[in-house]
Order: sequence, then C-alpha cells, then structure tokens
Amino acid sequence: MKSIWNGSISFGLVNIPVKLYSAIESKEFKFRMLDEKTLSPIKYKRVAEKTGEEVAWKSIVKGIELKKGQYFIPTKEQLKAIKPEKSDTIDIVEFVDQAQVDPVYVHGHYYVGPAKEKEKTYFLFNEILRLTNRTAIGRFVMREKEYVCTITSYREGLLLTTLNYAYEIRDIRKVDNIANAPKIQQAELELAEELIKRLYKKKFDMEQFKDTFAEEMEKLLKKAAKGETIEAVAMVKKPKKEDNLIAALKASLD
Repeated sequence: MKSIWNGSISFGLVNIPVKLYSAIESKEFKFRMLDEKTLSPIKYKRVAEKTGEEVAWKSIVKGIELKKGQYFIPTKEQLKAIKPEKSDTIDIVEFVDQAQVDPVYVHGHYYVGPAKEKEKTYFLFNEILRLTNRTAIGRFVMREKEYVCTITSYREGLLLTTLNYAYEIRDIRKVDNIANAPKIQQAELELAEELIKRLYKKKFDMEQFKDTFAEEMEKLLKKAAKGETIEAVAMVKKPKKEDNLIAALKASLD
C-alpha cells in the first residue's frame, strides 16, 4: 500500500514516526461522455458566460463571489500569507471518549502505520488507546489544508479520521417537515418494536452487503471484453407498500 503522508504523531514529548494510507478505495465505474456515432470522447471548453468565447488557461484566475457579479480575487501574496504551513506532525491536543464524537463530524478515514518495523512508540500508543478506550484528538496539515482528526485503536493498528468543522454542519432543525412530529400510537410503537426485534442481529457484518450495480456491471464488462452478446434482464419489482401504518407494520411482521 502506498503512503500519502509521512510524519509523526506528537504525544507530549514523545514523537511517533508514522505514515498515512487511504483506508477507502472507491470501486465506482467511471463513465465517459462519447459521441454516439464515432465513440469519440467529448471534451469541454472553458467559455466565458458574458462573451461566449473560449478562455485560455493562462487567462483564468480564481475568485470568490461576494455578491451577484462581484468577486474577490486574492493575490498570490495574500494566499501565501494565510495558507497553513506544511506540517509533518499530528499534534495531539486532548483525549476523549469515542461516544463524544458526533458521527456527523466524520469526514474521511486513513490508516496510520508505523514508519519502520517494530516501532515501539507506535504500538505503545495503540495499546494504551485500546486499554483506556480513549480517542485522541489531533491537528495537522495535509495537502495545504488544516485538519482536526481523531486517532483510535483499530484492529491491528490505528485509524485516523478527519473531521468536519462545527461551522460546516447544517442545523437539522432546518430540514423540511421535521418540526411538528405527529402523535405516535402505542400499538404502532409495539408493532415497530416487534419488527426491530425480529430483524436484530448481535453482530453487524458488512460483508453481507454488495453493490449489485457494480457486480452486474463487472459481469457485463467481462462479457463485452470477450465480445459476447449482452441481453438486458428486467429487475424484479418490489411488492407494493401499504399506505396504512398499522397495516404496513403487521404485513411486515407476517
């Protein structure tokens, strides 16, 4: 696995040399826009809205819209002055219980590995996090962006999770139709509780879930590569859902 960041975890006066690795590998298929007749890839031009003319890369600047039609274009010097300095350390600022970190803050996951074999400080840090069931909160800069992160003991090693900032989180109370909750009947609660009991599993196994679109597309690609004829197969329709809540719950149990 190729590392994407090298540095160290700064824990008090202890330095732990580490490397970061992407924990997620996207399996999405990348479709390209093609000309139906020639199958030639479609390219997009950079066209100015006002003139309709194509603009060369050298004539393009980056700006932030202040209000309709008014933009602020920062200079290279201004950007350099406020850009976070490159960091080669993840500074641990505090420790918390994992339950304190609201899931809505979670942004991305990275594996943290030791920079060299049998790095004792790494394994000590991992073990103490596991034994105390604590999560480290840290700060660092990666690719010119400053991140707040959590570091937790995860299986054989450490998992670093970057977090969204508090001001980036939208207020759930502004979601449409969420303010006025209807009255829930006792019978509805009991039926819903019974349904949950029947579907409850003591252990969650993500392996049981598959991206059916990706699997079917993989089959189609293999057939297409061999030059085989591909026939479209209609998907099985799901049964019609009940409109009445009590009836729907009872039908679900049946």
